Amino acid sequence: MRKILSIVFATIAFVCCASMAFAADGGSGIGAMSAIGCGIGMGLAALGCGIGQGIGVRGACEGMARNPEMSGKLTTTLILGLAFIESLAIYALVVALILLFVKPLGA
Repeated sequence: MRKILSIVFATIAFVCCASMAFAADGGSGIGAMSAIGCGIGMGLAALGCGIGQGIGVRGACEGMARNPEMSGKLTTTLILGLAFIESLAIYALVVALILLFVKPLGA
């Protein structure tokens, strides 16, 4: 139930932010809405990546505490997993920058 509820809230948040990010021409506050949408998107991406990295590090620390001989393999796998998680935040940054350059703040 908790997973379904979080998916519903995330979907509602994305639908509300999409109108700001993909605002059409016309109006004076369109650039500001694009900036707000980009800020919210990057905030959510940073939040999600931070939570994911925290869970990954916690699991690696628990694994090393239970089996210290595997610490080398766990460290290698952990660094690779953290790089993949961080790439998601970089993708969100690229999308936010594309939205800002398509509709700059002053235009």
